[in-house]
This record gives sequence, structure tokens and C-alpha cells, in this order.
Amino acid sequence: MAWAGLGFFNKKVTQSKIELSIIIPSFNTEKLTLACLESIFKETKKTRFEVIVVDNASLDKTVKKIKEKFPQVKTVENKENQGYAKANNEGIKIAQGEYILFLNSDTLILDKAIEKSLDFMKSRAGVDILGCQLKNADGTIQSSGGYFPKLRRVFYQMFFIDDLPIINTLLKSYQENRRGFYKKTRSLDWVTGAFIMFKKNVLSEIKGFDESFFMYSEEVDLCFRAKKIGFKIWFYPQAKVIHYKGGNDPQGFERAVLGEYQGLIKFYQKLRPLWELPILKVLLKIGALTRIVLFGILEKDQNRRKVYEKAFKVV
Repeated sequence: MAWAGLGFFNKKVTQSKIELSIIIPSFNTEKLTLACLESIFKETKKTRFEVIVVDNASLDKTVKKIKEKFPQVKTVENKENQGYAKANNEGIKIAQGEYILFLNSDTLILDKAIEKSLDFMKSRAGVDILGCQLKNADGTIQSSGGYFPKLRRVFYQMFFIDDLPIINTLLKSYQENRRGFYKKTRSLDWVTGAFIMFKKNVLSEIKGFDESFFMYSEEVDLCFRAKKIGFKIWFYPQAKVIHYKGGNDPQGFERAVLGEYQGLIKFYQKLRPLWELPILKVLLKIGALTRIVLFGILEKDQNRRKVYEKAFKVV
């Protein structure tokens, strides 16, 4: 593992305290990572910050291009893909900021989103963890958080109950899919890891990411542990970021579905009463079967059907 670059926004920052450390894990996302970095420096002018890219043994030229185009960025070069959680923990070890932003490499910062988020955290008491409004590439609002996955919420999701109009306004969903929901500043149980800002002392208290979560659900675990000891999680829609969800990766949907199922099982094994785990697995299996029928027979989407067949088997 090696790192290079000063990581500061400009020379003046080296003479004063860094306010914010931005940690970006990367794995074979050269073009996306470079575009992400360009958007950071374009839209973040007044904040004293550093950027740390933790590369998980990419086979492309991610690190080489970063060093050429953004020599001020710190790069951590892992010899193997150690996963999202461990990559973030490596970034935390060398981060100097009072606040830390974990940012996916497949994001673009819009209209000073980082500075707006930092200003909100500084100006409002009781904001320890913050998420922003994520947008798809076409500008539509993306699901960005929700409430902890208790059994009833998993039930709502597996049977599409929290997608039903009117009814979904009466429920608190594990993954909130109502686009209007993300137009209001509010307190949540968790926000997505694509853009999640912390006060550094929070990460010290909860001892960072649980590295047994390779990818997916690690932010739910992180927020659960933080909220359990009194920290507050907020969603702030005035800060907006495009999230490509892996770009054009054809395996992205499969990884997301399998990751969600495996992440939920891991979450229950670690943090929920033991008697709930078998009930969770039954709900997940029924949910997978329902989607096999829906996509395979009714919608004739064989690719999605195959993904949920795999999901059924991993439970």
C-alpha cells in the first residue's frame, strides 16, 4: 500500500487547519473517478479540504491518471480489492479534517453541494451525520435513505406495500422510494453511503466501518451504531449530487440485489435479536419468489428473473 500527493485544495490550506476530508474508494472506475474529482474541485472553493482516493487494486489507469491530473490528491494503493468498508477505514486513518465525507467514485458534485452540506452541519446543532439529495443521470430524484430494517419494514418492501399510493405516506419504509420525500430536510435513521458526511468524533466513537460488510448495508450498520449512542442523522435536500450507481456496469443490478440480501442478513446476525433472523430469511425468500414470478412470467424480463433466482439461493 502506498500513498502520494499533498491532498490539499491549495497552498494556503497547508498553513491552516483542514476542515474536511473527502474519502473516495475506487475500483476500476477511472473515468467516473476523474469526473468526480473534477466536480469536487470545481464546486468547492471556500472550504479547506483534502481528498483521499483509496484504490482497491484497479486494473485500469485510475491511480496513474489521478497523479497526472490531480497531484494534490492523496492516493492509497491497495494490492487487492479489500471492499468498500475497509477502504474507507484506511482513508480515515490518514484523514486530517474535522469533518469527513465518504463519497462514491460514481458521483458528480452539483452547485456547491459539499460546502452547503458542511455549512448545514456547522450551523445546526444536533446534526452529526448528513446525507444529501441524490439524482439519477436524467435528473430524477434517487432513493437516498430511510428507516432501520425492522421486520415489518422488510415485509412492506418484499410485498411492495410501501410502493402503494396513499398507504406509503402512512408508513416508515426501510428504503424510502417516494420522490417527494426527498424534497424536505428531515431526520432519518440512515442515509446512503454514496454521499455521507460525518463529524470526525462520531467515527471515533463508533470505531469506523465494520469491515465484515464488504459492500452494501455498511452505512445502515454505521448509522445504527451511531444512533444507538445518541448521534443524529439528517437528510439535507438543498445539497444535490448526481449518482450514477456504477455507471454502465451490466452487473450493477445483480450486485445491488445480492448485496442488499446479504447485507440484511449480516445486519440481523449482528444487531437484531436471534429469533428474528429465520423470519427475515423467510421474508427474503418470499420476496425473491414474488419477483421471479413478476419479472420472469408477467414482465418476461429474464435477466431480472435470474438475479432473483440467485438472491433466493443466497438466503
